[in-house]
Amino acid sequence: MTDWLIQQSPAIQATVRVLVFVLPLLLLVPGLIWWERRLLSWMQDRIGPNRVGPFGLLQPIADGVKLFFKEDITPSTVDRAIYFVAPAVALFPAFAIGGTLPWGPHYGPLMHWTPIANVNIGILYVLAISSLGVYGVVLSGYASNNKYSLLGGLRSSAQLISYELAMGVSLACMVMATGSLKMTDMIAAQMEPLWGIQSLGWLQNWFLFTPFGLISAVVFLICMVAETNRTPFDLPEAENEIIAGYHTEYSSMKFAVFFMGEYATMFVFSGVFATVFLGGWNLLPINWDVVAAQVPALAGIARAMDGLTYWLAPIWFLGKCATGITFYIWLRATLPRLRYDQLMSLGWKSLLPLAVANFIVVAIWIMGTKLYGPGGGWAGGLLGLAIVYALYLNFVSATRKSGWGAKDRLAMVDKSARTIDLVDPNVAGGTR
Repeated sequence: MTDWLIQQSPAIQATVRVLVFVLPLLLLVPGLIWWERRLLSWMQDRIGPNRVGPFGLLQPIADGVKLFFKEDITPSTVDRAIYFVAPAVALFPAFAIGGTLPWGPHYGPLMHWTPIANVNIGILYVLAISSLGVYGVVLSGYASNNKYSLLGGLRSSAQLISYELAMGVSLACMVMATGSLKMTDMIAAQMEPLWGIQSLGWLQNWFLFTPFGLISAVVFLICMVAETNRTPFDLPEAENEIIAGYHTEYSSMKFAVFFMGEYATMFVFSGVFATVFLGGWNLLPINWDVVAAQVPALAGIARAMDGLTYWLAPIWFLGKCATGITFYIWLRATLPRLRYDQLMSLGWKSLLPLAVANFIVVAIWIMGTKLYGPGGGWAGGLLGLAIVYALYLNFVSATRKSGWGAKDRLAMVDKSARTIDLVDPNVAGGTR
């Protein structure tokens, strides 16, 4: 198959490579919907889908057939051109971002299939395309000619500004630590010895296991949940406040496309997280070739595990993406929706300062490593972290003394001060 693909024209090669990614992603969406409904039912002590097919496995197909044959209603006052384009715009970012994800080794026979586009500006491309997803929400709210739908779209645009800066800075930390914007280079950097210590060469340096990488991972994780408009950041929908949100006036398959885009984007962002922080397609954070060289008794097992990691790389990558989807569902079953002011406060007052401080620490760590080796790098990074934390404490103390940023407090009324005597001996009959 690989030889046949190499002999074809560039147009055919590009088409095949795109179909290899797009078709499986579309086929995965019904499975993701079923998994969410089943997992939510387990967490909330409900039955869940269990009628159509074994364990309700065919329920997503039944829902798709229902939506396909459902009456398609288009309000007469909508902006028809934008109204019909908006669902496709909401679905576009998932496919565009997913094309840059390496779901297997970029060398050997698999190099002709993954990633679809190994662009030099991988992370910048992800940030640029992900920010376009809000256009589908805003345009659908605007084109619907419904004030409640418009309000949901405007919420999404304001929400975008609150978390995208923190997301960009958190990924910039990993770019600076790697020295490259390419996703494949980030995976290669995570296969280096843990923390740059050669004696730990058998352990891979997954960024999640580094202090600065852990902070960036937490910031990015929160931001990617907000990026996909999922609980607790599903304010653009907010059914109890603005009816059904930006897609109120949509029905039939146009309504379904919005949810296809949401689930596909969740899956793709889980893949971005796995690529940047979890070693990409690697099964375990272990360099098996180093294990085979240092411990000859385990050479056979190490070679077998190395082969499994290489040949089954797409399966391990999909497993990490499935773990990300499970995390999304867990959040939905656990956390309530945030208020709008809470979202803005989280983005501007917590996530962005934390990401910027982490960026400074990474810069100090890199310079210390270049000048004094791994030990000097870690010493400089810890010193920078201490300085940033001290500045933060001084800032908090100063704002409290000046009264700026003080939170309003609600005091409960003293019930004893509002008691009323129902018996008065000075009044005839003893009552008043």
